Amino acid sequence: MDIQIDSREKARAIRKIIKTFDENGINHFSSKLLVGDYMSLDNPRLIIDRKQNLQELCGNVCQQHERFKRELLKAMEAGIQLVILVEHGPEITCLEDVYFWKNPRKHEVRWRVVDGKREKYIVSEKAVDGNQLYKSLCTIHDRYHVRFEFCEKKDTGKEIIRILGDGVNDKGRD
Repeated sequence: MDIQIDSREKARAIRKIIKTFDENGINHFSSKLLVGDYMSLDNPRLIIDRKQNLQELCGNVCQQHERFKRELLKAMEAGIQLVILVEHGPEITCLEDVYFWKNPRKHEVRWRVVDGKREKYIVSEKAVDGNQLYKSLCTIHDRYHVRFEFCEKKDTGKEIIRILGDGVNDKGRD
């Protein structure tokens, strides 16, 4: 298998992924992709877009919605099956788990001094919670045919190989 890695991926962030590719005899090279971050040359219609956690995905879906939507449309128009691989951790293993996610920005309590007295405040009460994000991701899945997969950071390289390898095996099936 030969994997193309988007040239905009930061070398430091993908060091372990590259190591996993090397350990598994996966050829890889860096070059700009139309959308996403990883593609097997065996099936250029299946591309993985890696997200470092649910907070990054939440930022894409909510704060950067128009840019994110343009990327989803671009993938759809090009006939690309986009898989968003979220490196969140052991507590999020499927889309349904997102519903119960507690956004640290919404639930983080800090202290500040006001008129000489300490008081609690929530970092961002308007932050999106798991329920809202889950509904948005379901809409994205239905509207743009995006697949969501979840893993722990330590397993990202193996998951990329698995997803892209399965895509090669699924090619031609309907």
